[in-house]
Amino acid sequence: MTLWQADLHRPPLTDAEGEPLWELLVCDASLAFRYEAQTPQGAVNVGWVTAQLQAAMAQSGDTPAHIQVFRPQALSLLTLAAERLDVAIAPTRQTPALHQWLRQKAQAYPTLANFTGIAYDPLHLDSPPPLPLSENLWGDRWGFVTLAAGDFERTFPHEPIPIIQLPPEWLPSQLGLASTTPLPGIVIDGGRQAMALAQWVQSVGPAALRYMAGDPDGLILDAGLWDRWVMTTFADATMAEAGHLFEQRKVASQGIHFLLVRPDDSGMTYTGLWLLRG
Repeated sequence: MTLWQADLHRPPLTDAEGEPLWELLVCDASLAFRYEAQTPQGAVNVGWVTAQLQAAMAQSGDTPAHIQVFRPQALSLLTLAAERLDVAIAPTRQTPALHQWLRQKAQAYPTLANFTGIAYDPLHLDSPPPLPLSENLWGDRWGFVTLAAGDFERTFPHEPIPIIQLPPEWLPSQLGLASTTPLPGIVIDGGRQAMALAQWVQSVGPAALRYMAGDPDGLILDAGLWDRWVMTTFADATMAEAGHLFEQRKVASQGIHFLLVRPDDSGMTYTGLWLLRG
């Protein structure tokens, strides 16, 4: 199954008349296949995007089963164009090959004659403020935890967990992580709300958990393409230290971490498990 990653964005470039340019990038997960096209801002429409996707298919000699899109502002036009070609669009934050290519291009833009000189972050997204978690979903307790990567992989994939999301390519062994690598996680004892909480987490499309320092500190869930949710807030020095350590361990684990929802701390049953990255 062929998967492509695509983006439609406005780089810091202009055409000969000074009109802003838009750029369409299409690649596969290995960057072995790349297609790019630019057009003045006034010419960006569904017809142009459709024609470029057709040209990309002709260049590659293949038709993708899905095209992954990470930028919310690009989703509408790419979806409409892909529908005309009977290709599905898969919104996701996880487009590492495309992100790598965008960073490379951002370094090259200043060398071009039509560079505007405007500072440009190709991966920046204007995210809305995080929304609070509904009170009827609050669990009884929660905490930062750490589990050796090998222990995680030997245990949880084989447990009878009703709601589970473990992308095979993110398992520690597939990423080359040592079995002793500390895998950071969040465990929520949901009590009677455990299933409702797990179903809600699954419904919003969890992407990553982040500790956010502030007044108070918070635990933020990134979900969907750009949604953010405040899972909890706290003003405790010990928890803040654990939050900083959580973020440090994510760096060492290549961003891999987990969220576990269970009814209680007995260790007998689990409700939901997600392997996240970010």
